[in-house]
Amino acid sequence: MSLNLRQAAALCVALSLCALLIVPGNFPGLGGDARLTLAVFALATCAWIGTPIDDTYIALGAGLALTVTGVISSETLFGTLGDSTVWLLICAFVLAAAVARTGLAGRAAAFLVGGARSVRQLVHLTTAALVVTAFAVPATSGRAALALPVFLALAKVLADRKRLVVMLALLFPTVILLSAVATLIGAGAHLITVSVLWETTGDRIDFTQWLLLGLPLAVASSHLAAETVLLTTTRRADRRTPVRITADDIQRHSEQPVTGPWSPAESRCALLLATVVALWCSEPLHQVSPAVVALIGAVVAASPALGTVGLKDALKTVPWSLLLFMAATMAMGVALADSGAAGWLVSGLPADVAPWLFLALVVAVSTAAHLVLQSRSARSSVLVPLVVAAAVGAGVNPVAAALASTAAAGFCHTLPASAKPVTLFAEIPGTPTYTPRDLLRLSAVLAPLTAALVLLFALTVWPLLGVPVLKP
Repeated sequence: MSLNLRQAAALCVALSLCALLIVPGNFPGLGGDARLTLAVFALATCAWIGTPIDDTYIALGAGLALTVTGVISSETLFGTLGDSTVWLLICAFVLAAAVARTGLAGRAAAFLVGGARSVRQLVHLTTAALVVTAFAVPATSGRAALALPVFLALAKVLADRKRLVVMLALLFPTVILLSAVATLIGAGAHLITVSVLWETTGDRIDFTQWLLLGLPLAVASSHLAAETVLLTTTRRADRRTPVRITADDIQRHSEQPVTGPWSPAESRCALLLATVVALWCSEPLHQVSPAVVALIGAVVAASPALGTVGLKDALKTVPWSLLLFMAATMAMGVALADSGAAGWLVSGLPADVAPWLFLALVVAVSTAAHLVLQSRSARSSVLVPLVVAAAVGAGVNPVAAALASTAAAGFCHTLPASAKPVTLFAEIPGTPTYTPRDLLRLSAVLAPLTAALVLLFALTVWPLLGVPVLKP
């Protein structure tokens, strides 16, 4: 579908829905605020799908429309910017800037990848290293930018084995996207999910609980994806030929030392990062908010005496557009819940659906949603409020349903434009990389595998970790 045809179709759908909502006789039982909310929601969703307008601009316009019409108060709209999850992400980016400045990523790559003796070892060691970066760098685009120099170094070492280079180009964004579920700061969509759950049900998922639920899924899905990428991209002969990558090979393509004694800045930054992550994970013991811990870490990381990056330089790396988008969509979620619009949308669903079937439908829709909504945060903004409302009506635990939806929505590998990491690694001048056909071949196998894995965790693993399938 061409862009113009797509825009026209989205506009027709949005205007048709708004026209139906304006007529008072339509949809009995739907209040005025709910009608306004659904109209704004429909317009915003169609604009995200069918227009090239910036996602943040659309979200801000929707939030402003809901405020002007009185559906939500101005305090609600502006208060979302002061939410602790927003501050958590800001401070996490400051910490990430400090890590990137020191060159610790290159040392970690040399330490892990240097031990590979076979192609399969190289793939899974690289996967393990990328999973670990979820604790150091928030948002998938930031991790992709940090990992790109490491990939380029590996690509130059393996320049005579083109299929391996293409395989690694596909492996990096795939693992970055699927391993994001490991931590609360892994993607802005996670923070939106937590906010929606808190506003609508009163359930609070903290950093430690998300880690407990998300890390096992991240590890399992990442290594499953790594094996899938390996088998769908390389031949048996490629996998049988041994590889040998030394620290010297990586050093030749790195501006900072990857071996030898650590500099004082590297030591301080590593100690700071380890302390912050340890405090995040031990929140139940000390009861200090993760946002406060992150703020302390950011202040230390940017301090003149102990820091490794200036505060102004660090703040330049913060994706302010993403934060505004999150704040606006949080306000939209509040409007959907408080106006009764979300409850009305799912009221027609059958109440006797089996819990496993309900979760299977949630996972399937969330997995396929990237074909329509390219922004991961936008997908959660649209899906999670509806999933939570539907789960309450179906007797399913809304926490389990929201987590399953958010985890499944992390799959976005079908097209080069489906996610920023996929786009970044698809366009590397002078380096062989994957084609749209490679992505389609991988998605045909990986989409059902990851969806089945998320459903398996929701039905069998998460109940063992304190998140039952049925509503408590």
